[in-house]
Amino acid sequence: MKQILLAGWTGFLLLASLTAFSQNLSIHGLHQPVEVYRDSSGINHIFAQNEHDLFFSQGYLAAKDRLFQFELWRRQATGTLAEILGERELDRDRGARLFRFRGDKKQELNHYHPRGEQIVDAFVAGVNQYILEARNTPESLPIEFKMLQILPEFWTWEVVISRHQGLLGNSPEELNISRIVSLIGEEATKKLFHFHPNEPDLNLDPSIPKELLFKNILQPYQAFRAAVVFKPEDIQPEFRKNQAEFEKTLAEWKAETDFNLEADAFAMGSNNWVVSGSKTESGFPFMANDPHRLLAVPSLRYWVHLNAPGWNAIGGGEPVIPGISIGHNDYGAWGLTIFSTDFEDIRVYDLHPEDSEKYWHKGQWLSFQVIRDSIQVKGMGKIPVIHRYSVHGPVTFIDPELRKAVALESAWLEYGGAPYLASLSMNQAKTWEEFQAACTLNHVPAENMIWADRQGNIGWQATGIPPIRKGFSGLVATSGDGSREWEGYLPIAKRPSDFNPATGFIATANENVTPKDYAHPEALGYEWSDDFRGKRIQEVLSQNRKFTLEEMGRLQNDYLSLPAKKLVPFLRRLSFSDPQVDSLRNTLFIWDFRLEKNSIQAAVYVMWERDLRSRISDLVVPKEVAPYFGNASLTLILDWMENPGKIFASHPEKARNEALQKSFENAITTLRVKLGSDLKNWQYGQAAYKHALIRHPLSAAVNADWEKKLNHGPLPRGGYSFTPAANAYGDNNSSGASFRILVDTQDWEKTQGINTPGQSGNPDSPFYGNLFPIWATDGFFPVYFDKAKIQKSAFEKAILQPGKR
Repeated sequence: MKQILLAGWTGFLLLASLTAFSQNLSIHGLHQPVEVYRDSSGINHIFAQNEHDLFFSQGYLAAKDRLFQFELWRRQATGTLAEILGERELDRDRGARLFRFRGDKKQELNHYHPRGEQIVDAFVAGVNQYILEARNTPESLPIEFKMLQILPEFWTWEVVISRHQGLLGNSPEELNISRIVSLIGEEATKKLFHFHPNEPDLNLDPSIPKELLFKNILQPYQAFRAAVVFKPEDIQPEFRKNQAEFEKTLAEWKAETDFNLEADAFAMGSNNWVVSGSKTESGFPFMANDPHRLLAVPSLRYWVHLNAPGWNAIGGGEPVIPGISIGHNDYGAWGLTIFSTDFEDIRVYDLHPEDSEKYWHKGQWLSFQVIRDSIQVKGMGKIPVIHRYSVHGPVTFIDPELRKAVALESAWLEYGGAPYLASLSMNQAKTWEEFQAACTLNHVPAENMIWADRQGNIGWQATGIPPIRKGFSGLVATSGDGSREWEGYLPIAKRPSDFNPATGFIATANENVTPKDYAHPEALGYEWSDDFRGKRIQEVLSQNRKFTLEEMGRLQNDYLSLPAKKLVPFLRRLSFSDPQVDSLRNTLFIWDFRLEKNSIQAAVYVMWERDLRSRISDLVVPKEVAPYFGNASLTLILDWMENPGKIFASHPEKARNEALQKSFENAITTLRVKLGSDLKNWQYGQAAYKHALIRHPLSAAVNADWEKKLNHGPLPRGGYSFTPAANAYGDNNSSGASFRILVDTQDWEKTQGINTPGQSGNPDSPFYGNLFPIWATDGFFPVYFDKAKIQKSAFEKAILQPGKR
């Protein structure tokens, strides 16, 4: 374990000069005193005497650490960004309110846990108590509030259950597939995609006008799902960047984001696995999880330890949600990755010829349900808006000329659709059976939930409520006339699962892991991540030996590229007139296929693969559909290289080799421009090539001094989208695993973790960026569970006392 711990203790030493201290705080809303120990990594270990105080304290402390993140989350959830940013955010606010969950509070919250309403109320009360204290002492607010000249506002339970940041569905892609089918037909479209394990029906209903598909029919949905962009005009003058510099920075952000979204369309995801004690040195099961999302300042996830009668769990989750999404308790450990599920369908209706408030459904004209609302807009006052709903869901577009309306049917607007809140029930599971029962409460997003316990069991349960579609796939827009209806949802208990398999391990990496004989193929998605990460993980875990927890950490940070193993041999058939190019080709034949940050071969290979993907996609994808498609999946690219007759009609092998040769030559030319002529400077991991620069949401709009203080990096990185250490396809490691956890169920004190850049979102906190250099060098910190060890290693202790009114 020494190598894993080393980086963690380096993080401890970074804080060693700060004197540990104790404090007593009087906090209104608590019933009894609460002990909080903060360790050197920034994790709060909360020891409460009752359930209310436990979740009140979780909300209070998370808001204290992440106040600006909480305020930005609240404004996105409630549709109130235009209030501070003006008219440009009106469409976002309208979309957020249009797609607001409008169900009963008790039914919604008690879905996730028998006392869900009390738990969420306690959490929100804690959040609001800290917000009240912060508002009463505005001079102590984090710098972002001064930059924007705003105050944090109070929360309600509806912010906690908001779906605005969830991994919800595929409607933008469904619209693009519909456009492509309308341009080149169903069969030609299928050849561009790696649909599996079943073949979808992509037949477009003739009642849907082609012209409609090329309008902005999902605009409210896409507006509220988009990232928030702050501009210099939003920032107080003393902090502000000039407009020219801002536009340059924003253009760099956009280019990076667009490239990664296109290149990573079939690669984004996460890794998790559980290993039976028969394959571990300790003789007890291991659990490892590293969920991948966009990297942000502060991190999407937040570590916490929750201890009270009936509760004792530690791990991470989104800070705005009570409970722990990934972690362990006294009995077992659990983790998650996404299980591909389509929760959304675009519905197109005929409008009444004389009344645009009526639409045709099941043989009759129905009236849209109408909700009138108003949105406060900076500088404009209250703007009235109207939200319309069909029998299927929110209406996103009305076309008076074509006499059509569009709505989005969304499973996540059902009860139980709040992301990760079902973790509350998982946190108290003592057995596989109890954990599996808790999994049935996790409706959205659909997950590969894994479990390992001290009794020696490992298990997997796919979650999510897939709509049952019979006679249509949901991958293209459908008529809303009632002819293509969902036939309910498949119960989670009927989703794929496994328990103590003979292989001795279970691993998922967002690829299709469904058994071939699965009884409900109609409830499966058609699009999954490329399986390179999953195959590499299985390749390692299939070895006939016993593993250490340290090796699990190395596998999470594994940089071996399986695509490189397939592509590099093609270079043996080629020769290059440029001696340097030919020499670089030869170096790849003695390379180990690892994308290490100090590797020159990795630099050459990645640029070649990028150029090849782009070149082949340009060749195969018709120009008229390119704006709606992007790059082909790397799985298809490799298949086309092995079977060139699929894409080259004449002399396929010769044509393939010419494409490979041109792409390799162009890659070297690109690297010469990018890194210079001296090969000694061609290391893969560097600021000019593969690096990690994690940006604060305000950093593009603030001056250079503040931009440097708010952001983290750049630091050199390795890997890319298709290695287990999935560090994004572009130069910047802008997505991937900000959070990792390793658990040996034999001894909870062996648990290791990481979170980047730090636990706190306050730039003045010692925990704002202390974990970034540890993470960037693939390190971990120790995660103690025993109270005595926690007390001994505490950086800070606080006693939260019930306040007197």
